[in-house]
Amino acid sequence: MRTEHFLTRLDRAFARLDREPERPAHLQTPRMSRHRVVLLGSTLAFYLAIVVAVLTTSWLVRLDWQIMFFRPYEQWPQLHAFLDYLVVLGQRGPTAVMVAAWLGWRSWRQHTLRPLITLGVSLLLLNITVGAVKLGLGRLGPHYAREIGSAELFAGGDIFPSGHTANAVVTWGILAYLASTTVTRRVLSVVSAVVSLSVGATTVYLGTHWVSDVLLGWSAGLLILLALPWFEPLIARIEAYVFEVRERMRRRVEAGLVPEPVAAALTPLLSAGGKWQRRRPVGPLAPAAQPASAATAGAGHSPVTVRPAAHLPRPHVIRSERTPVTPAGSRRPAHTERAGAAARGTSARPVAGG
Repeated sequence: MRTEHFLTRLDRAFARLDREPERPAHLQTPRMSRHRVVLLGSTLAFYLAIVVAVLTTSWLVRLDWQIMFFRPYEQWPQLHAFLDYLVVLGQRGPTAVMVAAWLGWRSWRQHTLRPLITLGVSLLLLNITVGAVKLGLGRLGPHYAREIGSAELFAGGDIFPSGHTANAVVTWGILAYLASTTVTRRVLSVVSAVVSLSVGATTVYLGTHWVSDVLLGWSAGLLILLALPWFEPLIARIEAYVFEVRERMRRRVEAGLVPEPVAAALTPLLSAGGKWQRRRPVGPLAPAAQPASAATAGAGHSPVTVRPAAHLPRPHVIRSERTPVTPAGSRRPAHTERAGAAARGTSARPVAGG
């Protein structure tokens, strides 16, 4: 029963997605406007400036060491328990699950896979760009620093830029990017900015990241959000490909090229709420009807054609069980003599010659 209920709900969800995208008139895909290009260029310049400042061991590295010796977690220990939970908003696993659940509901409501695909593309870009810089520069964190005043680069670390901070910017910022109205986009932009700033400051408080790590993490996440309109054609192609694969699977199931257990399992995903039903292949008669025909032919009788069960006539009843209705609507009384004779298995008429 639980399996049938789950398949029914899954069938409804895919039936919703099976429709053509019905985006509201105010729901528009962000474009690479001149304002966005200016912001992207400014953020990229800031990103490169931070990298150069750390590579040259400038004043930014000295600031990192000063805050590290200040030890904020010892100055305000009462905040430690709360900030330990707050920093989870920057961890990739929990935040990706929460945001994916919300965007999955959005996909179901808007009849399109674009929100989920956009989230997947943004997280993939985040892993590639941030991960490459982390491994390439190999910076050690404050707890593992070895030489005072050094930038601790190329030492096998992986904290520059801050992954927590960049993930918070992208994961929560994607909600603002996919907002359907201008007001919602502004509100979600403020919320995502507050969350990402809080997560970055928390990592500095806990001593797990330098200040320069957090600054570069903010820049890295913002670069991905600003560059997403360039990937909208790719997102559209991925969505079209997913539905094309689904149509191919439908045709394979209809043609009988998929084993029966697999086809039965895929039917709830392909049925689209009753709009598509799997066609049963037309084969020979049922095995139960064949022995009867064979037995009749073996006895010397002509073969008997067995009708399918769907076309069998209604069960025959004797005349006494039917209540005839005259055109005037009156009912004639039943013939008890005929009914009694039929029940006894004898004829109601007298035998000829008797």
